[in-house]
Amino acid sequence: MPLLFKRSLLPKLRGFPLTADAVTILDSAADYRRCLLEKIAQATRRIYIVALYLQHDEAGQEILDALHAAKAARPQLDIVVMVDWLRAQRGLIGAGKQPGNSAWYQEQTRLHSSEVPIYGVPVQTRELFGVLHLKGFVIDDCVLYSGASLNNVYLHKFDKYRFDRYHLLQCPALADSMQHLVEHGLVASRAVHRLDLPNLPTTRSLRNDIGDLRSRLKHAAYDTSAGRVVMGELSVSPLLGVGKNNPLSRVICELIASAQQQLTICTPYFNLPLAVTREINRALARGVKIDIVVGDKTANDFYIPPCEPFRVIAALPYLYEISLRRFAKRHQHMIDSGKLNLHLWRDGDNTYHLKGMWVDQRYTLLTGNNLNPRAFRLDLENALLLDDPKGELLAPREQELQAIFRHTQRIERYQQLETLAEYPAAVGKFLRRVSRVRIERLLYRIL
Repeated sequence: MPLLFKRSLLPKLRGFPLTADAVTILDSAADYRRCLLEKIAQATRRIYIVALYLQHDEAGQEILDALHAAKAARPQLDIVVMVDWLRAQRGLIGAGKQPGNSAWYQEQTRLHSSEVPIYGVPVQTRELFGVLHLKGFVIDDCVLYSGASLNNVYLHKFDKYRFDRYHLLQCPALADSMQHLVEHGLVASRAVHRLDLPNLPTTRSLRNDIGDLRSRLKHAAYDTSAGRVVMGELSVSPLLGVGKNNPLSRVICELIASAQQQLTICTPYFNLPLAVTREINRALARGVKIDIVVGDKTANDFYIPPCEPFRVIAALPYLYEISLRRFAKRHQHMIDSGKLNLHLWRDGDNTYHLKGMWVDQRYTLLTGNNLNPRAFRLDLENALLLDDPKGELLAPREQELQAIFRHTQRIERYQQLETLAEYPAAVGKFLRRVSRVRIERLLYRIL
């Protein structure tokens, strides 16, 4: 592989060898929920759950009950649940004052004789400036990887679903590496405390410990000493990143720079970092065909119908659409030529949460990274990079892409996207005010 950057990481990545039958792509959120519950029930050694949140609703209760049942049936099971510290201690946005999920965790611990510890990880002292955005569940020797958190809509418990990607990898070395990071890089930190026990320390009292944790995480990485620099074989490399110019962000840019024929990118929130936009422009200039799939603003998880009372959070989908329209306008000639294809995903009133990249017919990136400035600088992110030089996964890879494109519409002209004048009055009023005081650029950096 050619040297893409002065300090290129991609050719040096250590990975764990895989066989094609060790990788399973699940079709839907409902399949993901069923698979997760089955794996929990069958676990014999360990269950490590890492997600942004485990929600106090029917699906969340189902998952937590399954964990307690597994622990009661097999007391030797090593079970750890990790969620974001700050997210767990607040209610849902716009739902008024609520105790947060931590109160439910504590109630469940009191009700059960089995112990399922739930840890909170404070990536920052304020949620706005960074959260635990790691993904991946380790259950015995398999890794179940998705960008989804744990609640009704992500798990399609009832009528609505939030569309994501769902992969099952049978790889003991990968599972060991991901467990090791959780156990030694997070649980062992003085900043990390159990949320399912009473008398939680205040975030303010943890300020120094949080700073120390974040500093160490900037230099942390998954242990791949059991892997190797795999040449010519199917492999998976785990990646970790937090803060400016982190390894995960650098590999994402290198992957785009490595594309020679075709590149597909998925993100739910169209707000690309400058480094990503720059590499996309370079790829287009060298003739790479690029498909970008984003959610329609009505498929955004922050979207609120105009008939409901306006809340500031409701402006986010419109900000992302403004960003997409600007991008489309600048690249209209590439859209006309067919080299750039922008696709809007929409399926009824369901929502879209897909992230990741497909590079030529070789690389597939599984990640929770939203490919936005927040993900590149603030949140603690991870990813699994599948390197498939022989094309052993091309058939399931193509099936996954077909499922993603099934509910999309190509943007032929940038004028198809609405303008500020066409937005609901309350949204337009807020966005004009934001533009006047010139904080729009700041919002794009942190949202």
